[in-house]
Amino acid sequence: MRYEIVGEPYPAVVCHLEAGEAMRTEKGSMAWMDPVMTMETKGGGVKKALGRAMSGESMFQNIYTAQKPGMIAFGASFPGKIIPLQVDAQHTYVVQKMAFLASTMGVELSVEFRKKFGSGLFSGEGFIMQRLSGNGIVFIECDGELVDYDLAAGQSMLVDSGNVVGFTGGVTMDVERIRGAKNVLFGGEGLHNTKVTGPGHVWLQTMPLANIVDVIAAHLPVSS
Repeated sequence: MRYEIVGEPYPAVVCHLEAGEAMRTEKGSMAWMDPVMTMETKGGGVKKALGRAMSGESMFQNIYTAQKPGMIAFGASFPGKIIPLQVDAQHTYVVQKMAFLASTMGVELSVEFRKKFGSGLFSGEGFIMQRLSGNGIVFIECDGELVDYDLAAGQSMLVDSGNVVGFTGGVTMDVERIRGAKNVLFGGEGLHNTKVTGPGHVWLQTMPLANIVDVIAAHLPVSS
């Protein structure tokens, strides 16, 4: 499979498949394709389907298979970036719900439970995230611009929860309470920040969709 990412800041990834190659994607992500592609909707079993639903994804996924060499494109759901990641035994990733766009068939998506319940109860990414493992290429999307950091062992940074896209398997995530009643009541940053600690790589996004929704909602007229 060959690919190219086009169209930023409204990106799509164009994948060129050989006969018999297939791609897995969430419903509604296919943007355009050659007519040699066939589609099959699968749940992957009850356990996997329920796991995807718990992590914020659709219970079912679409599998596109090339009957002859051809092209298929998957479009991002919001202006931003598409990130290609190579997954193998040494490179696994944990990403926020809704970040998964598409992957080759060797990539496994599974539910990732954070070790401390607080990291899900109070962080914007939820108690359940997605772990990407197996072998292949996966495409994830971020909202707005992408900023990434390499964290050394024990090195931490505090991030507004919605800005976390994902991180490599060695990074841990927890929440840290904002101190001071005045800061909590009037600071506008909520009760907690997300704390990510290395070693590993962290991807952040500058314009989370949830933040945009909140800004728009604040300017909508209140119905009587």
